[in-house]
Amino acid sequence: MSGRAEFGRWPKNIPLQLFSPEEWSRQRPTHGDADPGLIAAALRWSQQRPSGNWYTFAASRSIGRDRPLSTTIGGIELVAWRDERNVLHVGPGACPHLGAPLAEAQVDDSALICRWHGLRVEATGSARWCPYPSYDDGVLAWVRLDAIGEQPPTDTPIIGPRPADTTVHAVTRLTGVCEPRDIIANRLDPWHGSWLHPYSFTHLEVTQAPPRHDIIEENHRFLLTVTFRVTRRLGVPVEAEFTCPDPRTIVMRIVSGEGTGSVIETHATPIGPGPDGRARTAVIEAVIANSERQGFRHARRVLPVLRPLMTHAATRLWRDDMAYAERRYQLRTHRR
Repeated sequence: MSGRAEFGRWPKNIPLQLFSPEEWSRQRPTHGDADPGLIAAALRWSQQRPSGNWYTFAASRSIGRDRPLSTTIGGIELVAWRDERNVLHVGPGACPHLGAPLAEAQVDDSALICRWHGLRVEATGSARWCPYPSYDDGVLAWVRLDAIGEQPPTDTPIIGPRPADTTVHAVTRLTGVCEPRDIIANRLDPWHGSWLHPYSFTHLEVTQAPPRHDIIEENHRFLLTVTFRVTRRLGVPVEAEFTCPDPRTIVMRIVSGEGTGSVIETHATPIGPGPDGRARTAVIEAVIANSERQGFRHARRVLPVLRPLMTHAATRLWRDDMAYAERRYQLRTHRR
């Protein structure tokens, strides 16, 4: 039976569709479309976006009431915890007494009790310890750091469009030797998808890209068609857009096809210099799934199984993309 006959019988109303597999080396080259000047222009425009000085630092569900979480943003040591009402609190990570790590403190409702000398550090702050504005959107935890953001502050983070119900989501975090703009530049080059990630993407075509000059809100998005590969000959074809809601975020949103409204938010959070003096950046990626199909409601029941699978897929992609971003940083800093 010919492949064409098989395709003709394949039902069109199910998510998985047959496609003709192509050899990696036989794909249409995309280097002519991936114009370095266009990518650089899109990156420059993205870096001028307002941020409100907000930085995401962890998955919401990774911060509990039993112990504090430690993190660093822009060289600033932070501690985060929740009180008995599940309210998020974030502040300096060092005890104001002698600098003990508050990440090792005991949580006592809205306060931390330092294990070195028992100092009680209240979330409301004091003359020696002042909390930072924080925000929990149900998927990610955020903190506002005006000292390093250096932009007009906003009351809440600038978040792109999401499904109304964000229950089915997974968050992945990786750290690389690069700067946030290297992560964003990677996402502003959608042409590399089926070349660098053939195990996940096939039949990728960029149908709309920003202009090389005069980029504005209305024309800054990338639009593409792509098939998410499930097996060698089965995949899920969709149309997706890439947009930049702030300087450190790229949102990929499915605009037509299975899972319309689903998003992948890629956030690049600067950690600060590592021991070698080179920049470190955390990629915090949230996959938020959505579907109009009746069966999707069952996804909530199997989240304990589904989340690790979603995380594994995102981690695999970002291991490749991180090498891409680190290479870009290496070349740029070497030239300097």
